[in-house]
Amino acid sequence: MTPQTTGRSSFPRQHARTQRFTLGSPRAFTVSPDDARVVFLRSRSGTDLANLLWVHDLAEGREYPAADPEVLLGGAGEELPAEERARRERSREGSAGVVAYAVDDAVELAAFALSGRLFTAELRAGTARELPVPGPVVDPRPSPDGQRVAYVAQGALRVVDADGGGDRALAEPEGDTVGYGLAEFIAAEEMDRTRGFWWSPDGESLLAARVDDALVRRWWIADPAHPGRQPAEVAYPAAGTPNAEVTLLLLGLDGSRTEVAWDRERFPYLARVHWSSYGPPLLLVQARDQRSQAYLTVDTATGRTETLLLEEDPVWLDLFPGVPAWSPNGQLVRIADTPGGSARVLMAGDRRLSPDTLHVRAVLDIGEHDVLFSASSGSAGERPGEILVHRAPLPAPGTSDSEPADCEVLFDQEVPAVHSAVRGASVLVHSCATLDRPGTSVEVVRPDLGEPGLTWLAGITSYAETPVVTARPRLVCAGKDRIPCAVLLPTGYREQDGPLPVLLDPYGGPHGQRVVAAHNAHLTSQWFADQGFAVVVADGRGTPGQSPAWEKAISGDFAGVTLDDQVAALHALAEDHPLDLGRVGIRGWSYGGYLAGLAVLRRPDVFHAAVVGAPVTDWRLYDTHYTERYLGHPDERPAVYADNSLVTDEGLSRPAEPSRPMMIVHGLADDNVVVAHALRLSSALLAAGRPHEVLPLSGVTHMTPQEQVAENLLRLQVDFLKRTLGVE
Repeated sequence: MTPQTTGRSSFPRQHARTQRFTLGSPRAFTVSPDDARVVFLRSRSGTDLANLLWVHDLAEGREYPAADPEVLLGGAGEELPAEERARRERSREGSAGVVAYAVDDAVELAAFALSGRLFTAELRAGTARELPVPGPVVDPRPSPDGQRVAYVAQGALRVVDADGGGDRALAEPEGDTVGYGLAEFIAAEEMDRTRGFWWSPDGESLLAARVDDALVRRWWIADPAHPGRQPAEVAYPAAGTPNAEVTLLLLGLDGSRTEVAWDRERFPYLARVHWSSYGPPLLLVQARDQRSQAYLTVDTATGRTETLLLEEDPVWLDLFPGVPAWSPNGQLVRIADTPGGSARVLMAGDRRLSPDTLHVRAVLDIGEHDVLFSASSGSAGERPGEILVHRAPLPAPGTSDSEPADCEVLFDQEVPAVHSAVRGASVLVHSCATLDRPGTSVEVVRPDLGEPGLTWLAGITSYAETPVVTARPRLVCAGKDRIPCAVLLPTGYREQDGPLPVLLDPYGGPHGQRVVAAHNAHLTSQWFADQGFAVVVADGRGTPGQSPAWEKAISGDFAGVTLDDQVAALHALAEDHPLDLGRVGIRGWSYGGYLAGLAVLRRPDVFHAAVVGAPVTDWRLYDTHYTERYLGHPDERPAVYADNSLVTDEGLSRPAEPSRPMMIVHGLADDNVVVAHALRLSSALLAAGRPHEVLPLSGVTHMTPQEQVAENLLRLQVDFLKRTLGVE
């Protein structure tokens, strides 16, 4: 097979059919501990939704599918249970087939669900079969020894032997509002905790989350296009309202049941669970205001917990991928902010492993002697948007050196790029995206023992389509605050063509870095540029990748800080780029939609039109963990919520004129940012006599994965912007 290309599709259609060029690209890698196999997901082409489970045998140099959903389902289409649809929405998963899998410690057995049915795959043999169990099945996971598979079905946590026998329930729901083994809405949507049970290292017991959402307020998501359908009931914990009650139980295969006890009144959020052979179960629990959190160890005999470390921050504490975890020598590995928020560093026990010059993003792997982690430079430097993989030596327990050892940067640094890696014993699966070529390249390499450099072992082919658009972003740092920006001009633009109408294309908020050194990240912006715009993408304060202080500058002030930085970046870039400041539009989705609405409502002197996509317009309608982290509790800080709203008197009162055109777009099936946000904004604008357009998307969630919707939405935005900005 070779990568698929197309020369005839328009970009909007290709962008939609390929799900933003993600289909056909290999992902979700696992390397076996003997470095013999690489397991991953990939569909057969750049327009095929269905992922297969693949194995690359490094010893034999061959690649084969271990599970093909078309074969396993006999050609039938997938039928997803409600729990699985919810999991995919939370993880923004728009593909089909095998979208997730779990393996045993030896990476011999994989488990996954298709159409709510349980399947396992023998990875060496490349064969898969169904285990007949009660369904619908969600999130199956083999035991470490591969002898059993645990899974969730109808709110119960169940276990079945790998040969299909001995199926039984370990915990069953006591009522309609109770479930075992799945992450609650807040954990999955905001904490990046997508699972709700964890096997013990010996495979004889499990830690399982018990979720009771009885106190969570119910919302109703209706489909006005189909009035005969009953609205969907959603337990949505809006800011200031009750969360689900989450407890943790230790469930033995022998039928034992022990509740894990901690101060849940002080620390109600179960943010992380880690259980390995290197130490006792490790929990990270957070206070509701997220200004304090505790690392706890669990006594598996009694369920009692002991505080290993207590962290506090006057603004908030972030959660990070890959940590907390035990190192093989029993040290607590974590990521922490230095006092004052100047740096984000890697820690092992009390020892700092990374220098202040690096901004640590995630822990990728913890080995016997080192830790692999991803990091960007501590501030925007000569190569903004770059993310590198580093290796830090792991100190012996009790080491008291105050200065971190030198960190080694892995992989070629010739051009700015975004790197990531997955490791087995020594073999690395290296993924790399650069500005100068589309897609992500994947190779399997081995570090040379005692020598710098890497030995190439294999390449993992991508079947993703080659875009018909070639992105040409210029990554720069703008203004006195050195705001990372990408500037994109029309293909073939010449200086004598003169200034161009401007389109700001930001996300601009927490967890959303848009200025990255990766080609595909800028494709849509380039397409808009090719319609006759100078497109600017600015990552102002609040976005990740710079420093803790940069991210936390938005505390209590979304509206002022993030909007000010968009204006500052625009004006700074206009000094040496062909920007027509008399014609400035802005478009965005989710937080970017909120920012676009802010722009035309509060700075009509700068912005002349906006596409406001799925915006949060009233933060009292958004969820607890996210909103309260930044704005506090609405009962305690009502003025802060009013000042940051688009629909209150405070939000609409300044300034009143001139009124700028606005197109509001929202999916009616969105259960994350519900359509009430857009409807309340429209009502407020109508009451204030401000002209605007509303585009409701029937049956569309926050993801907009539908092909026709995704394609035509791009075209409609261009038509609106050209019309309102006077672009021929």
